[in-house]
Amino acid sequence: MKFGICSLSVIPCRKDASSTSEMVTQLLFGETYTIVEDREDWIQITTNYDNYPCWISAKQHTRLTDLEYKSLQSTTLSSELVQVVNQIDNKSIFPITIGATLPNFKNGKLKIGDSEFLFEGQTSDTLIKKTVKDLKDTAYLFINAPYLWGGRSPFGIDCSGFTQLVYKLNGYQLPRDASQQVEIGTPLSFVEEAEPGDLAFFDNEEGNIVHVGMVLENQQIIHASGCVRIDKFDHYGIFHSDNKKYSHMLRVIKKVI
Repeated sequence: MKFGICSLSVIPCRKDASSTSEMVTQLLFGETYTIVEDREDWIQITTNYDNYPCWISAKQHTRLTDLEYKSLQSTTLSSELVQVVNQIDNKSIFPITIGATLPNFKNGKLKIGDSEFLFEGQTSDTLIKKTVKDLKDTAYLFINAPYLWGGRSPFGIDCSGFTQLVYKLNGYQLPRDASQQVEIGTPLSFVEEAEPGDLAFFDNEEGNIVHVGMVLENQQIIHASGCVRIDKFDHYGIFHSDNKKYSHMLRVIKKVI
């Protein structure tokens, strides 16, 4: 197998091998992937964190040797909305976003291949399972982040990218899409049973899961719809506080932690 790593702030991942194809997800700095097909201009990959198939531009690909890939220790994430890394060898500085992975991080330094970087921001360890309060605190950081289909950063994020990233930063792994996330956890019988940290899933007229959000206190939900926002919800669905009508129809609530 051949491997690669995201050495840019963020890399768009496409459904097909074209720059005009739909963006289905994003790679954040430090995240690794397995190469499925290597073309001249496009590379088909599977993301290693959530096994998500997609295409990236060959111009944005950074190859890893087998030895480099096997030696990566990648449980440390940046926990600040935006921070910078300083690449020592060429003295360049560039931004990374919350959830970016810091490979081989130790004493303020990280390493990718032969390149070393300095990082002075706050971090989170994915091996440590944190509390529901920590989940909520992380989720609140994203308030007003604009909605972006396939997005996974505070500059643009979709509903399942939001829940996945919030949980990842607090030591819990979720699949990428809402239709995959709904397959895990224990279903609740009533809205009244829901507690902060549970996930609520919503479907369309065809019965397909199309939306997810994280439950808060007092029958509120934080979710990405237009932007990351907080709304009321009940057994019917999400009641949009601005439009004064239901925006999403509730399918199921699941306890996942």
